[in-house]
Amino acid sequence: MSLSIALTKGRLEKNTVEMLERCGYGTEKLRDKGRALVFEDTKKDIRYFLVKANDCITYVEHGVADVGVVGKDTLMEGGKDYYEMLDLQIGKCRFIVAGLAGHNPLEKSGHVRIGSKYPEVAGNWFRSRGMDVEIIKIDGSVELAPVLGLCDGIVDIMETGTTLKENGLVVYDTVAEISARVIVNKASFKMKRDEIMTFVSDLERIVKEDAQKNQSE
Repeated sequence: MSLSIALTKGRLEKNTVEMLERCGYGTEKLRDKGRALVFEDTKKDIRYFLVKANDCITYVEHGVADVGVVGKDTLMEGGKDYYEMLDLQIGKCRFIVAGLAGHNPLEKSGHVRIGSKYPEVAGNWFRSRGMDVEIIKIDGSVELAPVLGLCDGIVDIMETGTTLKENGLVVYDTVAEISARVIVNKASFKMKRDEIMTFVSDLERIVKEDAQKNQSE
């Protein structure tokens, strides 16, 4: 029984394809894809397609994809109607709270304005601390918002922190650690359990190999 797998294109794409290659999957067409978005595995009965992160959840929830690979940041902000099966330990970064130096939004009394591309994540985190927060949704360069006085601080994803420093921002707290996850459609898991578990187990083996390698270094 064939599997359809949605892969998040962009930041996670290269590392995911490398993991699949190490598992013995036929990823040649993913390596040399041109403008194509749908690919057949050359060794196994699997079809891959490349989608944006938010759409990965949508395709899995609606059963178009049996399996998806997507960042935890997207899962925290998006839907919940799927099984989260495995942490791939790739695409690591973190959700952070940042603000201008000397202006910690966590120490402000009363109403706090926070800019973020992730309003659900930001709002839930601040409200869980009993703070009176207003979330301002920003789709572009969120680092600009506190510099221009739109908000007291931001919640965003940070990999290196270079962009924050260049804009005079300081990290004040970590909301969550982020990495790529394997998610599975609930109905597919009942109908294609063996195929899905084989796929997940193959990836889990690579995750464990890398963990052991890192421990020995």
